[in-house]
Amino acid sequence: MSGTASAGLPRRLRIGLFVQGRFHAFDLARALIERGHVVRLLTNYPKWAIRRFGLTDQNIETNVAHGIASKIADRVHRFLPGFDLNPALNRWFGTWAARKLKNGSFDVVHGFTQVAEEPLRRVSAPVRTVVRGSAHIRTQAGILAAEQNRLGTALGVPSAWSIAREEREYTLADSIVVLSSFAYRSFVEQGTRPERIRLLRLGVDTRGFRPDAGVLADRTRRILSGEPLRLLMVGTFSAQKGAHDFRDIVCQLPPSGFLFRFVGAVEPEVAAIAKQLRDRVEFVPRQMQSALPAQYAWGDLFLFPTLQDGFAVVLSQAQAACLPVLTTTNSSGPDLIVDGKTGWVLPIRDSESFVRRIRWCSDNRDAVAGMVAYLDAHHVTRDWKEVAADFEALMYDLMQARRSEAPV
Repeated sequence: MSGTASAGLPRRLRIGLFVQGRFHAFDLARALIERGHVVRLLTNYPKWAIRRFGLTDQNIETNVAHGIASKIADRVHRFLPGFDLNPALNRWFGTWAARKLKNGSFDVVHGFTQVAEEPLRRVSAPVRTVVRGSAHIRTQAGILAAEQNRLGTALGVPSAWSIAREEREYTLADSIVVLSSFAYRSFVEQGTRPERIRLLRLGVDTRGFRPDAGVLADRTRRILSGEPLRLLMVGTFSAQKGAHDFRDIVCQLPPSGFLFRFVGAVEPEVAAIAKQLRDRVEFVPRQMQSALPAQYAWGDLFLFPTLQDGFAVVLSQAQAACLPVLTTTNSSGPDLIVDGKTGWVLPIRDSESFVRRIRWCSDNRDAVAGMVAYLDAHHVTRDWKEVAADFEALMYDLMQARRSEAPV
């Protein structure tokens, strides 16, 4: 429908959007409102924090007590891994959201997995969808279990309770929204019928991450001059994001030719790996989004050896910042990267492939400088206006399909 309502469907959708935390929900809500839809956002963030994303109090419903309890539970869990309050916290948020999303008040009810079971059971609406921010939970659990065996360290593998709850949510939803072709394939491989899955690629605020001419000139000069190549990674330093392979990549490359910077939080599970790398890697604490463009300006290449990501917004940020990207098949990389022109997509757990490609970049600096110029000239990163338009079209398609299925 190309984002336009057909006959009999409302042109102004009433959308109930619920999320435990933030993820991409705040940006999507703002962009949908800008397209003229009525959005009610339910979250556990305080209102003052949500206002920074361009949303007003009339669009927001908050459960701050839940947010505080979640932060406390997360900190306790770091020191006592067996202490898991997620079942109680997820049911609490889901029950609260179901109470706030009154029957018949919305055309679309759209929420995130792990807190969606109660709204999907109790709230009626023409379309009820659930979004999964990662691969199918069984795929994610399998990848993390294998990494746990490889590292010999306990990781946050989804529990049997979490897997069962999420699979009930998959079944209850009219459609499952995923964020990359990798995530889409994971659902198909786990037995989900393709017609029940919808792909919605996310975006990034391209205005904030586009480099100016001075940044591009400095990067090009560094690359062509033979200075050590700067490799940047942004996100969370964790086993799931490939911390083990990141260490192997760093250790296989000579300090004289390469500089490494990691920007973000370090998870306790890989704190020992980070400590080993302090002499070779500059670790910068987690930054506000407004400070990230300066970090991207530092780099020459963007490194992201993730084992599993539903989308990985940092890849879009890196492309907007005109950084060639090296990442894995298990992310949004295959959807974003033109191999050899804007970066490379490599297998997971294959540090040697990353090292070979990075060495190639060092030996072929004219080509790398050309990729930076290509990224600048062919800027195709999606922004949130495009995401909102695609979400709108997806919802209209689902509403039309539901009408077609209804008995006459």
